Amino acid sequence: MSAIGAVSSCFCLRAGVWLLSPGMQKMSSIGLHTAARCAAKDYYEVLVLGGGAGGISMSARMKRKVGAANVAVVEPSKTHYYQPLWTLVGGGAKQLAASARPMGSVMPKGVEWIKSQVTALDPDKNCVWLENDTKVSYKYLIIALGISLHYEKIKGLPEGFNHPKIGSNYSVQTVEKTWKALQDFKEGNAIFTFPNTPVKCAGAPQKIMYLSDAYLRKTGKRSKANIMFNTALGVIFGVKKYADALLEVIKERNLAVNYKCNLIEVRADRQEAVFENLDKPGVTEVYQYEMLHVTPPMGPPAVLINSPVSDESGWVDVDKETLQHKKYPNVFGIGDCTNLPTSKTAAAVAAQSGVLDKTISLVMKNELPVKKYDGYTSCPLVTGYNKVILAEFDYNAQPLETFPIDQSKERVTMYHMKADMMPLLYWNALLKGYWGGPAPVRKLMHLGLK
Repeated sequence: MSAIGAVSSCFCLRAGVWLLSPGMQKMSSIGLHTAARCAAKDYYEVLVLGGGAGGISMSARMKRKVGAANVAVVEPSKTHYYQPLWTLVGGGAKQLAASARPMGSVMPKGVEWIKSQVTALDPDKNCVWLENDTKVSYKYLIIALGISLHYEKIKGLPEGFNHPKIGSNYSVQTVEKTWKALQDFKEGNAIFTFPNTPVKCAGAPQKIMYLSDAYLRKTGKRSKANIMFNTALGVIFGVKKYADALLEVIKERNLAVNYKCNLIEVRADRQEAVFENLDKPGVTEVYQYEMLHVTPPMGPPAVLINSPVSDESGWVDVDKETLQHKKYPNVFGIGDCTNLPTSKTAAAVAAQSGVLDKTISLVMKNELPVKKYDGYTSCPLVTGYNKVILAEFDYNAQPLETFPIDQSKERVTMYHMKADMMPLLYWNALLKGYWGGPAPVRKLMHLGLK
């Protein structure tokens, strides 16, 4: 068997293991969920804030623990998006519609969907406040409010997106503009940015650069393009093994990287981007662009800033091993809104959901949590239309790989996992509370099942 054939067989086996995990066989067809716009009750045993990956997966798990009638999810959005797909949407490899489903279709059946916005949290009184001064109390609170995008912190945005040649894969309103800018590229600078803040899916800002390079080569325009990655960071990636591999890709494809270079202004009418040199505060440089992909500054949701549940930076203050709040034992956090010192990805949410499920189970029994989250996160680094470097690592930025191969190598199999397998796992396993990341597969590997 060829090397690729061996990897493919290995991958299919492990995909099968994931799909046959306990509980998966119990899954039934999706039932549409309806609910009133305000809380049907003023008290729930488990109240979940946020209808993203963390919120939906945990509400599904809590439904099985305490019953659907005792669980509510506060979420104002009508649509749920699988955002990891937007890298491929911006590169023209997937359609935006494939990333979207009605929120009611992913909400666990029978769980109360409170279509409102959280305006304040009062953990000392075990309640939250919603729009229209509605108060909802709880026994246990799970905070899964995600992360907020701040295009407005870049001068000239978001209004600059009304002009051509500029896009961003981080917003449903602008991701298709990335693909349009790439298609319309003629000659000049193609610039891709990384901000001076925490971001979700930290690999995504450079993934679209690699896809753009591949597209321009395919269409015969690459010789007319100067592709550059202007990043506020001092490294290309935080894990050395994968950083070394990416630097080889960058060298091979003649891509330019400018470190400590932070986007502060976009003059879209003149196709100019202004960057500050973070090593020399106040020193700026103006770049002309033919294409510009913007990764916006990000931060905690406004409701968490100066909240009793948050640290001084506004992130939910949880124990990094148990995900239980450091001060309020009946409050828990998951995903991008927390101060967990790991990359903010959907894969991290999957791993966290399994740990948090065990944590809450023990807390409900008045026992101390014992399951520990090791910081596992994953970033499938798309380096072409059929290539991915699968980065998996822990809190210590050490590789924590699932497969018996060198995952720092570009592989077709890993691309298909990213583009085809992971969306299936997301919709049919993670959101239904049946998938807690690849840890069980890794355990099988250690037992010699290859």
